Amino acid sequence: MTGPRRIEIVAAFAALYVIWGSTYLAIFFAIQSIPPFLMAGTRFFVAGVIMLGIARLQGPLKSTWSDWRTSLIIGACLLLGGNGGVTISEKFVETGLASLIVATVPIYMILLAWMAGMTPRPSGIVWLGLAGGFVGVAILLGPELRISNGGRAAIGMSILLVGSFIWSAGSIYSRSAKHVASPFFAAAQQMICGGLLLMLVGFAAGEASNFHLAKVTSLSLGAFAYLVLIGAIVGYTAYFWLLRNCDPAKVATYAYVNPVVAVLLGAFFAHEVVTLRTLVAAVLIIGSVALIITIQQLRSQPMQPITSPIEPECAR
Repeated sequence: MTGPRRIEIVAAFAALYVIWGSTYLAIFFAIQSIPPFLMAGTRFFVAGVIMLGIARLQGPLKSTWSDWRTSLIIGACLLLGGNGGVTISEKFVETGLASLIVATVPIYMILLAWMAGMTPRPSGIVWLGLAGGFVGVAILLGPELRISNGGRAAIGMSILLVGSFIWSAGSIYSRSAKHVASPFFAAAQQMICGGLLLMLVGFAAGEASNFHLAKVTSLSLGAFAYLVLIGAIVGYTAYFWLLRNCDPAKVATYAYVNPVVAVLLGAFFAHEVVTLRTLVAAVLIIGSVALIITIQQLRSQPMQPITSPIEPECAR
């Protein structure tokens, strides 16, 4: 491998690790003065339009209604259910906790792929990793169910668990669904569909009546711009390039690096307190995901990470 190519790979991995790990904090800042669903919907719709322009520069765009239907389903699962869940949950939980719950996505993926008959039955050591991951989640969620604090954290983490499951189910579907040839066009379709769905939910929830453009802070506006231009465009482009040039199992390492980045950024910039309970849960969840991905990489037919052009943040 030549020097420049090695530099490109390192830069792409750095972008994937840092950018997607930082989106949790950016979402937190963005929703301080912008309603969650409208913010997420506008973010992905704008990013989708930009990606559509990038795809158009590469050549003519050819698509069928079937392709758009697939994109609508994937956008509903990954963006409305997955990213929408992350966005609304950050009204209830800290960014570091959100990133740790989302780190369970590879665990769901293993179970759903096995249940769908796409991969063999998990081995004993993989079952150990799955159990460790869920124990970590229980450590985070269990005390919140007992403490009389209005249940805000429990609500947020429950939303994240459901959203992560929906994201995983949509990702499994995307692996066998028919996509357009251009990954940029496919990503644009999914972002546009998912963005519109998120905005519809926002309007249905009455977010528009509580939104006043004049009250949007410069911090929220800057975070929104970062999520569109850096989190979506740069992050996804780096992910596309890595999938085409590296072992997919290595690309999947983002799943246990992003939470570390998110926890550190939350502590430094949002003054989030990292408790011993959080650290223990983080070790269990991240360690379990790392174990599962490593085992899958070593198998003769490893389970690849999400092949949809959209990948969690996730983010995401």
